[in-house]
Parts: sequence; structure tokens; C-alpha cells
Amino acid sequence: MCLALFFAIDKLEHYMQAHTVRLIAKVDLIKYVISRPMVSGRIARWAVLLQQYDLAYVPQKAIKGQVLAYFLADHLVPSDWEFSDDFPDEDMFYIEVMPPWMMFFDGAARQEGAGAGVVFVSPQRQILLYSFSLSILFSNNVAEYQALIIGLQMAIEIGISQLKIFGDSKLIINQILEQYDVKKEDLVPYCKYAKKLLANFEAITLEHIPRKENRQANALANLATALALSQEETAKFAISQRWVVPFVVEEEEEEEEQANVISVCLVKKEDWR
Repeated sequence: MCLALFFAIDKLEHYMQAHTVRLIAKVDLIKYVISRPMVSGRIARWAVLLQQYDLAYVPQKAIKGQVLAYFLADHLVPSDWEFSDDFPDEDMFYIEVMPPWMMFFDGAARQEGAGAGVVFVSPQRQILLYSFSLSILFSNNVAEYQALIIGLQMAIEIGISQLKIFGDSKLIINQILEQYDVKKEDLVPYCKYAKKLLANFEAITLEHIPRKENRQANALANLATALALSQEETAKFAISQRWVVPFVVEEEEEEEEQANVISVCLVKKEDWR
């Protein structure tokens, strides 16, 4: 550090002789050089060099927020200067801040089996649905932790850096946020592992939501529970949306007169039941 100060004085000597120079640094190098009990060799030459100039030490502080103010104070805008919104290469200064990913999770446990549901919502509002059957029977709280851990593992594999997590389990969310103590021993390893996974994200938030706002993840978890199969069995299923048109009677009088009427619809193709 002293050598760097020596080079600065040597290169800017004509400025140092004409002005008082404030040395901004974390350490008072002037006091360090001059106050040495045994001044000899290179330190002695530096001490003689420093005494030739009017130097004042100023402790270094955080000046990030003052840089713009200093710049505007040193570069006053002329009164006759017209402001213009047209800047050259303005596209280079355009930064699009994308919203974070959102993840909804839920777990369900019954006597028949346990399941986990995870829903991802991308910044472009694309919805990704995932349903998992858990091979081992767990308590409902463990199933909730399993759903959260599965979702975090998937987010890490996808490469998500910013994530907002929503769950309807107030216990799980508050235990992760360290607002609740983890009293049950079977939940301790899951809580620790979930916190370890959370450290892989640049920005992450957890929020508790009502069950009605988490219905997609809840439905996926219940579906996985209902369709829980053994390890030897496999199943594929698809969920689609369909609008069923109700039968409308045009004349109410005709409906009142008729009784025990059977409507028959002919199906040309094979009828699956």
C-alpha cells in the first residue's frame, strides 16, 4: 500500500505541489510511515517524500450513493441546454427484469398411500403440473416436506435462480422460516435438507396461502394418492378439459305432458365405458 502511494505521488507530483491532497484509504499510511520508531531504508525515503506535500488523511466510507451527486455537482448543466429523450444506443441500457418463477406444492397421505403435487409457473405464465406417488406411507406433514423437497430438486435441475414458493401448510412454511420450532424428530432431517436446497437459489421467498389458492397442487397430490401403485405396476393418465352441453327442452308444455320418456342416442363408434 505504501508503494502504491509512492507511485501515485511520483506520477502526480505537479498536482501534489499545487493543491492540498486528501488521501482516502482504509488505513492512515501517512501516520504509519512517519510514526515508525526505526525509520531506515526505503521507509525513510518515503517519509521524507511525504513531508514535502500537504497531505490529509480521510477515512474511507461507503460512497456508492454519493457518486451521482458528486458527478452532478462537478458537471453543472447549462441553463440554455435543452433536454432530449433521444439517446444514442439506448437499447444497450435497456434491461428487462423478468419476474421470478413460482412454485406451488402440496402433499397428501392416506391409508392407501401418499402423494405429492408440484406446480411451476414460469415468468411467461406457462404452467407445469407434476404428480408423484410416494412409495412409503408417511404422515401428512412428512408428505408436505416430500412435496417441497421434490419441487426444490426439480427447480435446481431446471436451473431456476429466483423462486417464489407457495404452500398451504402453515407448519411447514413457518418451520422453514424458523418461526416455528421443529419438535417432532421425524421432521428434523426433512427440514434440514429443505434448508440446504434453499441455499442453491439467488433469491427465494416462502409464503403461506389458503388451501383454495393451492387447489392445483392439492388435486395433483390427491390424484397421486388415489392412483398409488406398487413398484412393479405402471400407469399413464391424461387430464383434459371438456365442456358438457346440457339438454334443453324448447317447449315447457310438452315436457309437462310427457312422462317416463327415454332418450336414445346412437353411437357410431365403439362406446368405451
